[in-house]
Amino acid sequence: MTIFSKIIAGEIPAHKVAETDDFLAFLDISPLAEGHVLVIPKKEVDYIFDLDDTTYNELQIFTKIVAIGVKKAIPCKKVGVAVIGLEVPHAHIHLIPMNRVDDMNFSRPKLSPSQEELAATAEKIREALKVVTNE
Repeated sequence: MTIFSKIIAGEIPAHKVAETDDFLAFLDISPLAEGHVLVIPKKEVDYIFDLDDTTYNELQIFTKIVAIGVKKAIPCKKVGVAVIGLEVPHAHIHLIPMNRVDDMNFSRPKLSPSQEELAATAEKIREALKVVTNE
């Protein structure tokens, strides 16, 4: 069971920003930028391109909605998208608010936000998503 599956099961806490029956989006605890979100399918599959076509396409649509919420909540020029997949053997997409190309450089030092800062950021994104999804 991956760390992401443990988050899905509620065994490990996470700062969730969006969730459906099939997908989950939550803040990266070692972000490259404020608002760095991980988007995952709840079904544990290691490699994103091993997902069945329906799940893959629905994951992309869910990711797009979350990215729109991130951009509304976090001041940035764009939200970058990365799929690396080497850190955790569970398919995931990184959404990273960016103002310059270097904001997507995974070799640079990560931020170390407090739990309070993460909670505040997650709340900003959840509020923005309410507007995006008309909730």
